[in-house]
This record gives sequence, C-alpha cells and structure tokens, in this order.
Amino acid sequence: MRHPPRLFALLSGAALTMASTAFALSGAASGAAAAPVCTVEYSVVGQWAGGYQGAVTITNNAAPLSGWSLGFRFPAGQSVSQGWGGKWSQSGTAVTVVNESWNAALGTGAKVSGGFIASWSGANTAPTAFTLNGAPCDTDVPPTPTPTPTPTPTPTEPTTPPTTPPTTPPTTPTPVTGAPELSVSGNRFTDQNGATRRLLGVNRSGGEFMCVQGHGFFDGPVDDASVRAIADWKANTVRIPLNEECWLGLDNIKPAYRGTPYVDAVRDLVNRVLAHGMTPVVELHWTHGLYTGNSAGCSDVHASCQKPMPGARYTPAFWTSVANTFKNDRRVVFDLFNEPYPDRATSTATQAWTCWRDGGSCPGIGYEVAGMQDLVDAVRATGARNLVLVPGIAYSNDLSQWLAYAPTDPADNLAAAWHVYNFNTCSDETCWNTTLAPVAAEVPLLAGEIGENTCGHGFIDRVMTWFDDRRLSYLGWTWNTWNCNSGPALISSYDGTPTAFGIGLRDHLRGLTP
Repeated sequence: MRHPPRLFALLSGAALTMASTAFALSGAASGAAAAPVCTVEYSVVGQWAGGYQGAVTITNNAAPLSGWSLGFRFPAGQSVSQGWGGKWSQSGTAVTVVNESWNAALGTGAKVSGGFIASWSGANTAPTAFTLNGAPCDTDVPPTPTPTPTPTPTPTEPTTPPTTPPTTPPTTPTPVTGAPELSVSGNRFTDQNGATRRLLGVNRSGGEFMCVQGHGFFDGPVDDASVRAIADWKANTVRIPLNEECWLGLDNIKPAYRGTPYVDAVRDLVNRVLAHGMTPVVELHWTHGLYTGNSAGCSDVHASCQKPMPGARYTPAFWTSVANTFKNDRRVVFDLFNEPYPDRATSTATQAWTCWRDGGSCPGIGYEVAGMQDLVDAVRATGARNLVLVPGIAYSNDLSQWLAYAPTDPADNLAAAWHVYNFNTCSDETCWNTTLAPVAAEVPLLAGEIGENTCGHGFIDRVMTWFDDRRLSYLGWTWNTWNCNSGPALISSYDGTPTAFGIGLRDHLRGLTP
C-alpha cells in the first residue's frame, strides 16, 4: 500500500540457467485430415550430472477437448521430481500429466506446452510413444529404415537383456523443516532439498513509518506471542517493510529510532519469524528523494512516503548494508522496492520501464534514480546469494514488460513481485491471464500484497484461487489492527483475531494442502 493508516494509512549453484514454460494454450493450425489425433514434441532444455529439465508440447489434431491426460513411458529409468502446468505423477516407468483447471480446454489445432525436472543415470534416452486421453500421438520422428538383411547373416551372441526399470514410484523431495533457503528453479521456488515451495502469509507493516514519525520501531507488538499468532494462521512468510533513512541512521530521525537501534529491532523481528519456521521478506518501502509530481504521496524529501523510484543517493547504500547484514542466512529474502510508479512521472511506457531498470536521470523525477539493476548489483557485490524479489511498475501492479526489462543477476536468483487490490487497473482474471501468466511461466511470481477496501474478502478469494491453480505465492496486506475503511487490516487484535477481511485469508491458508 502507498501509505499506512497512521498517516491515513536450476537449481541454485548449478552452472546451468534454465527457462521453464508452464502449460498455456495457444492457437495453431489444424493438422491434415490424415494426421493422428495428436502430435507431441519432446526436448531436453538443459542437463547436468544426474538431472535434467525437459519440455513437452502437445498439439491436438482432433476434436476439441474439455480435459486431457498425456501419457508416456521413460525408456531409461528417468524419474520426475517436479513438474508444472499440469498434475504430474509417475508409476514405474509410466508418466501421466493431467490438465489443471485453468488449461483443461484444448481446441482443435491448439497447443499446450509444459516442463518438468527429472533425474537420470547411464543414459537419458527420450520417450518415443505418447498418448492423449489414451489415443496414440505422432512424435514427428521419422521411422528408422529397416536394414536389408545380407544373404548369409553372421550369427551373433545373444544380447544381454536390459536392466529392469524400478517399479517403485519415485519420491517427491521432502521439504526442509522450518524456513527454507530459497532458490529459483525454472519458474518455481525450491528449497535445499529441491522441493517446490510457495510463499504464503502476511505483511507486518510499521517499520516503514513509525521511526520516521518518531513513534518507535513497529506499529503494535512484535514479540514472540504476536509472531506465533501469525504462524497459527498457517502462514509461512512474513514481509517486513523498512525505511532507508532509519536503517542508515540519517540525522532527521530521532536517535532512539535510527541506525543501530533500528537495525537491531529489525534483526530481532527477523529472528522471531525464523524461529517460528516462517520466511522473513525484508522490503524497502519508504525512501529519500524530493518528488512533487503526478501522484506524489508527500512533498517531503525525506523517507516519509512512497516515492516513484528509489534514489541513487541512499538506496544502493541501504541494500549494501542490508545484504551484508543477512547474506550469511539465505533464509532471508530481499524485496527491492515496494511500489515503483515511474509511469506516473514519465510520458511513455518505454521511458517508465527504462527508468525502472536503469535509473539515472528519469523524465519527471527530480532526483537521480537507482534502477532495479543498480539494486541487484549492490546486493550481489556483497557476495549475498539470497533470493531477490523485483516488483513491476504502476505501484507493482503492472508486469506487462517485466520479462523484457528484467535486470540481470549473476546469482540467477530473481523472482517477480506483484501487488493487487480491487481498485487497481490489473484486477481481473482477463488481465491476469494476459500479463501475469507469461511472467509466471518464466520466473517465480509472488503477489507481495493482496487486499481490498471492502472490509470483506470476496476479491482476494478470486486472487487466491487464480494463484492456487498455478501454484503461485501471495501475502495479505496487512497484519495490523487498523480500521478497514482506511486500509485493509487482517486483524482486530495482535492475538490473531481476524477482521471480516482477515477471515478470508486465515481460513484459506488453514485449508490449503501442504
């Protein structure tokens, strides 16, 4: 959110970088009349010792389908550990992929593409026989010509029969206990064991505004009992908004709430979150820089409101300090900047996205800007390999050109962050299918803030359903006892008593299958 109510309110370490494609429908010309009911293309996207990433594309050459099931057998004992865009299962050598609810329809001539991670040893021979709803598919591989036998064949010794593939179904990696060290693997978050993880939880606002207003470190208690109450909702992630002037100890902040005391308070909260098995996301919310243009939140040069972009004067130093503080604990996640909105200051989308990535002298912004690439560079220069979240523009609600302008990361550990409220521009399934799905097919996607100004939960119910169908991540705004009319508040008491809005998130989290 722009202001809290108090004011008014792969595989990490591998040398291989892999891009994954989630199942998504796309139009294609129908096959010829004599074509088989389906065509399948199978490829190895990347391979490393003991493992690889594969991709499969199906073309439906027959009548439209309202549901589909792809079947094939691995010829060399390969074992799928995870897949996306469909429900993957394996028994012995037989692999089955069943559609998700959002990609069940497969029209005539339509394609559906997806990926998986699998183990292999000895040989990684590709499967050649595929079925769609039980009907054989053509793999587009020409048959091997039958050799002409010689008049007097030379006798040969019997060949050794192949080793019998294992009949025990492969085991899914067991998630680590407690908060994981998160890595980006294709378009999924994974932990040290390779298990897929989702970030599901809440925001804990206060650290961005209490110190600059001279009231303290956080809005309400952050003791063990209050953090345990968050965990009791079955949350596994807590996002913690911060203020760069308070962290850096600038002299406009009261001495009691700046520099070392502020840093220590943040570290204490991070440690409590970790102690309850949850992932802490430290996020830069308010920054220095004078902006009085379109949609300005304040006319103050100091970090007393949301600015359109981080400033080059202090923000790289902030992330250098934060990264040095937490770089030895990869369970801590870095969220670079709350809600960029250079699009409100610039006149074109190209200017806005260029400013977002590269910073510098941006049109309409009167201070030198630190771009997302500058901030990634600042973090990685410390040696930190922690997961980094990179938000979009339009208050993080626009990811339409995120993939085209995404910063580069030598650690290959970046994910996209997105925010949505019922009053945002991109607040319906049509927009999500158009702009979010392509991003989520390439990189992990976290909705760092979801909420609504209705004092109910009908809107976030839709958001959570869309994200659940795609196994994506989301965090509710916010774990604070504010009046819901001035900002979405999940609780009425720090013991975890939910508001009418918070009931929706709490009950949903408690009902999810681990």
